[in-house]
Amino acid sequence: MTDLPGSPPQSTLRGWLEAPGATSPGQARAQAAWRSWQRLVANKAALAGLIVLLALIFLAVFGPALTPYDPMAQNLSERLLPPSGAHPFGTDDLGRDIMTRILYGARITLMMAALVAVIAGPIGLIVGATAGYLGGWTDIVAMRVVDIFLSFPSLILALAFVAALGPGIENAVIAIALSAWPPIARLARAEALTVRKSDYIAAARIQGASRFRLILRHVMPVCLPSVVIRITLNMAGIILTAAGLGFLGLGAQPPSPEWGAMLASGRQFMLTSWWLAAIPGAAIMVVSLAFNLLGDGLRDVLDPRDD
Repeated sequence: MTDLPGSPPQSTLRGWLEAPGATSPGQARAQAAWRSWQRLVANKAALAGLIVLLALIFLAVFGPALTPYDPMAQNLSERLLPPSGAHPFGTDDLGRDIMTRILYGARITLMMAALVAVIAGPIGLIVGATAGYLGGWTDIVAMRVVDIFLSFPSLILALAFVAALGPGIENAVIAIALSAWPPIARLARAEALTVRKSDYIAAARIQGASRFRLILRHVMPVCLPSVVIRITLNMAGIILTAAGLGFLGLGAQPPSPEWGAMLASGRQFMLTSWWLAAIPGAAIMVVSLAFNLLGDGLRDVLDPRDD
């Protein structure tokens, strides 16, 4: 077989592959993953965000088993108690333990954020990668739809969708996902525009790969790291939007211990019982900050320009 212009001779390639110290593809991937992990751990801010999120996941899964209180049970004889040993975060206006409700609310918040990421991420990746690779009218139509979505603030767009669908956690997740995919699609399109003219895409096309296979097997994997970073950075906005819908009564419905709904119910007691609104607000702030720190760290680790 003749050598391609500009490529190493076949004998040289065989020498590399047959060298005693040659690294197999599996070993190379493992080494790359280990280097990425080391770089992530070296980033103190990203490591702090990761630790906070892991702690939150642990508390969301196992925390409710550590508290003796029912998040829904009312006890009017203990209403509006300040933080104490029996109730570390105090009680609300119906006598419910706030720490217990925060722990159960973490489940709702993480579930909503994960579902939005699972829905919005693939939609944005597919639309953006397809539009960027195919170009032409496909790109024009897809990007005009994206521009229409991006012309509205995400919270306003989510409010419009959830108003049409009706209040509730399921409809809130759908509404937030429908407002979260356009930025992902635009990022994936930018990556696809860069990749589609690369040499290995041209080589795969010469070998007879179909457009579907090229997009699925070659374009999307290149776009995936940037999409993961974008989704991680968007998690803070997703959580804030979910809390905003709950605050307005369009997300999780009472007596569900959702952080935004807890913040709404505690605002009328801010001057007398500050903990009712301060603690759910602090939980939202800490989780949003942790996702932002982790997203910044992942951007530094997964940025191919640093390799």
